[in-house]
Amino acid sequence: MRISDGLKEGRLKGFITKGHNAAANGSFLFQTASGINPPSEKNIKGNPMPKKSFAALIAAAALSACAPDNAAQNAASAGGAAQETKLLNVSYDVARDFYKDFNPLFVEEYKKQHDGAALAVQQSHGGSSKQALAVANGLQADVVTMNQASDIDLLVKKGLVKADWQNAFPNNAVPFTSTTVFLVRKGNPKQIKDWGDLAGEGVKLVIANPKVTGNGRYTFLGAYGYGLKANGGDDAKARGYVKKMLANVEVFENGGRAATTTFMQRNIGDVLVTFENEANLSAKQFGRGEVEIVYPKYSIRMDSPVAVVDSVADKRGTRAAATEYLNYLWSKPAQELGAKLYLRPADPQVLAAHATELPPLETFNPNEVFGSWDEIMPKYFADGGVFDQLGTRK
Repeated sequence: MRISDGLKEGRLKGFITKGHNAAANGSFLFQTASGINPPSEKNIKGNPMPKKSFAALIAAAALSACAPDNAAQNAASAGGAAQETKLLNVSYDVARDFYKDFNPLFVEEYKKQHDGAALAVQQSHGGSSKQALAVANGLQADVVTMNQASDIDLLVKKGLVKADWQNAFPNNAVPFTSTTVFLVRKGNPKQIKDWGDLAGEGVKLVIANPKVTGNGRYTFLGAYGYGLKANGGDDAKARGYVKKMLANVEVFENGGRAATTTFMQRNIGDVLVTFENEANLSAKQFGRGEVEIVYPKYSIRMDSPVAVVDSVADKRGTRAAATEYLNYLWSKPAQELGAKLYLRPADPQVLAAHATELPPLETFNPNEVFGSWDEIMPKYFADGGVFDQLGTRK
């Protein structure tokens, strides 16, 4: 059994740093440039159920006052020069590459539409559910961009987001989708072709932890959905397959990007199971000759819903800017950018134009197979749920 050395390596050091344009007010945030991991407590084979994460609490404490009150700034500067509006986008782990490029696009567009008005966008990235919990605990996000609706619904229950958030933007507030694929070593030595091969003898997997990340949940539900389809809907046989697959997991990581780092840089595992965009970007970064992407014949669809955090945006006077920011995700430049970064755009014309990079796939909607997220979360991912039952090693 490998022993976690994430903390021993000092992986927390340097991750709480001064935010962009934040020095004047002493605000802090996690800097999340591509290739840098957020704080993580790795869960090595033999312990798929992590201790309660402290990352969300750190984020909430460090960032609760991250963004200054724009309404107060504007009032204080009446009659003077216009102040810079600041937005904080709290997002899931592997979306950082997209938003790193999207934010400058939006800022330029915002300046054009508002006579050169200054605007800055800050980012916080981590496991989707940990990020949602951080916002629920006080992280002052103006917008959230997640990878499952249940994370935003948590904020609805906390009174931070309006219940009709899915009606505020096109396509049920989902600008992009993705799917789950497999990243394998050069030459595909384990001959991985479909989900069933992940349960083979001697195959070592790296996945994000389904207990704390949307990436991991889509992996688990994707495997379960395959098991049901392959066994004619027989739930017992599907569970048997998933149990064998989970027994092959070498590392349960606390985020999709952390899982990529473990697989690519630490050279652990034979297969990384992750989102399509993350697999492609990893292959591109490290060289497509070193790894290969395997598309299963049947996989799960991942939606990436977005919402304005109403209570924060209203308090800080950022609602208009936050709404414009999210609406711009459906613009042609943003949809094209998403496609270039291997996200599947909501615009069918843009998607069709990138069919080579984003091939047509047979996917299923998890809500049509497993029920609503309100049903999925307690049944499969609560303590003692189906994931715990199938993933426990004795």
